[in-house]
Amino acid sequence: MNDEIVLVTGGTGFIAQYCILALLDRGFRVRTTVRNLAREAEVRAHLKAGGSEPGERLSFAEADLSDDRGWAVAAAGCSYVLHGASPTPSGDQVSVEDWVKPAVDGNLRVLRAARDAGVKRVVLTSAFGAIGVGHKPSYRRPFNDADWSDLSGNVAPYQRSKTLSEKAAWDFIAREGHGLELAAVNPVAVLGPALGADYSHSIRMIKNIMDGQPGMPKINTGVVDVRDVADLHVRAMLDPAGKGERFLATAGPSLWMADIARVIRNRLGASAGNVSTRVLPNWLVRLIALVNPAMKGATPILGVNMDVTSAKAIRLLGWAPRSSEDAIVATAESLVRLGLLKGAKSTA
Repeated sequence: MNDEIVLVTGGTGFIAQYCILALLDRGFRVRTTVRNLAREAEVRAHLKAGGSEPGERLSFAEADLSDDRGWAVAAAGCSYVLHGASPTPSGDQVSVEDWVKPAVDGNLRVLRAARDAGVKRVVLTSAFGAIGVGHKPSYRRPFNDADWSDLSGNVAPYQRSKTLSEKAAWDFIAREGHGLELAAVNPVAVLGPALGADYSHSIRMIKNIMDGQPGMPKINTGVVDVRDVADLHVRAMLDPAGKGERFLATAGPSLWMADIARVIRNRLGASAGNVSTRVLPNWLVRLIALVNPAMKGATPILGVNMDVTSAKAIRLLGWAPRSSEDAIVATAESLVRLGLLKGAKSTA
């Protein structure tokens, strides 16, 4: 056992919960923030589903990224911080500023609290959205950790917020860090076993495919298992080579959505009976986007190669992720097991 405390922000999140599991497995004590302490039972239930009942080795602190209150208490006595919490605005009138300002301010709140508490290193959960969007089609592939999204291009508000908030974090470290170290993990689409009905946007992609989505838009994406993302966070936290570095997290070469659907069809048997591998023509997707806001965000990346490389994480930190196929299958099997597909019942 290790008496060092690691603060994990946003304990209700998918990646955060797997980071908690990884830290507990390595013997650390963990403190996690939630916006409302009433969600402690839910978080503990998800961790139990993931194989851990930490008891007093896990504690909770109430803190909100939009408010200074609670962060000094949350960071007190912690050796490291894994910062995965990210504000997500909602409603019909959400502007770009509604995305960007809370994300930037939230990162700076956590970094100030960590610096003032004497934390050794913060590992920031950033995203591929801060690296590989907005570029012209002629821009070289695969993307790597040195790339930044081109905000002069067609960049969605979420991706813009991830780019600007990560840049603000690096700028803070350079100007005001006073010895605080920073590393960033930039995952592609994060898959892996769901722990309950509150799951990530990327897992929803797999659920939609299994629920009978009528076809696959020509969208290209990397995938990575959440367990490997958590492992990379811990490696970036502990390894001296992680200081000041960004680490792209992908399980392998990018896949088209039809490829992902084929993996599910080939591996899930009867549970994949509703899966279509038909590729929707781009003109049809653009037509659907006129009336379906969920599809509108996909139109700028139709047919675009989104390949990335995790060579740095593998070389510097010895990271060894499971395959893309294994990540896809683990996701699909968890949706079946938990009864989260249309008309299904849990077998867990």
